[in-house]
Amino acid sequence: MEELVIKNLHVEVEKKEILKGVSLTIKKGEIVALLGPNGHGKSTLFAAIMGNPHYKVTEGSILFDGKDVLKMGVDERSKVGIFLGFQNPAEIPGVISADFYKTAINARNENKISLYKFYKVLEDSCKEVEMPFEMVNRSLNDGFSGGEKKRNEILQMKLLNPQFAMLDEIDSGLDVDAINIVSKSIIAQNKKHETSFLIISHYARLFDLIKPKRALVMVNGKIVIDGDSQVISRIDKEGYEWIKTELGIEIEKSEKNMNQVTLGTCATKEIIKNEDK
Repeated sequence: MEELVIKNLHVEVEKKEILKGVSLTIKKGEIVALLGPNGHGKSTLFAAIMGNPHYKVTEGSILFDGKDVLKMGVDERSKVGIFLGFQNPAEIPGVISADFYKTAINARNENKISLYKFYKVLEDSCKEVEMPFEMVNRSLNDGFSGGEKKRNEILQMKLLNPQFAMLDEIDSGLDVDAINIVSKSIIAQNKKHETSFLIISHYARLFDLIKPKRALVMVNGKIVIDGDSQVISRIDKEGYEWIKTELGIEIEKSEKNMNQVTLGTCATKEIIKNEDK
């Protein structure tokens, strides 16, 4: 059974330690929410798992299905089934999206996909994420809106069919309809392929839709809470200050009262409120 096991992971960026001993296990088929104030290491964790060279692992281990991830290159990590959906997907002028998708699929499979099968799968996947098919003939993310870039990340996930997917604020900048589409794609991928998910979001709406049964909270570069969905609800209502008062953890880098930093502070939630009136 594929599972991700991280033990005592320490990561630094430009000689500054960001992760300070992260340990967690994510089993096959789990959907896990990763919460925490900005600047406390959530995206750093994703970058370290995926192998971003700017993030130096100084201590600890990452195993995926028993294999040492830290000994793998980025391409090898992708081939074993690890996927990262970016918070800010890069624009790559001159690289046609369809060509990029096909190359990525073939890089992960011994048998090359036929052109007919590729376009059939691509067309079906575009329909599922409600992306106009003609967009696959444009340069990758070039001139795409924020929402189109995020749908494109989900499209790539569906095409690559990973065993473990990390989604970094995949819902930021999306309207209500787009968030519904993204959430349905996550649920479908999880049910059909038992893909595991670790998802960062500051918006309660996405978690309300995908209903993760487990929630992790990262503070000061460490996982300080490993609980159920009630953790999400409490942070949405109360913010993070209770972690300080109840667990005795001094929250670093707090730019404002942590009681005010909640999941619900977002334009999407305001739209939903207005629609309900």
